[in-house]
Amino acid sequence: MARLAQWTMSVVLEENNGTTRARVRLGDDRGNHFDGIGLAHRGVDVARVPQVAGELAVARALTDLTEELLTAVAADIESVLGGPAFGSPSQSLAPLP
Repeated sequence: MARLAQWTMSVVLEENNGTTRARVRLGDDRGNHFDGIGLAHRGVDVARVPQVAGELAVARALTDLTEELLTAVAADIESVLGGPAFGSPSQSLAPLP
């Protein structure tokens, strides 16, 4: 029987003194969660395109979240395999046994 899993994601943007901070939280239905943080500083062109700082902060937070999630995946695989799952989080995952 197939198991359905539900994951939720929230994004919070906060602006303070010319810096936009994004926090992306990804959570599963088992109570696990992963957080990514991204920052963007107001530049000269932000006045012409005000959403740029928020978009950049969210993109950086998603990148941070990806690295955290890949690290957790590697740790889970390593606990099963008893050795390294892959060289770095940006490389492909080893096949599961």
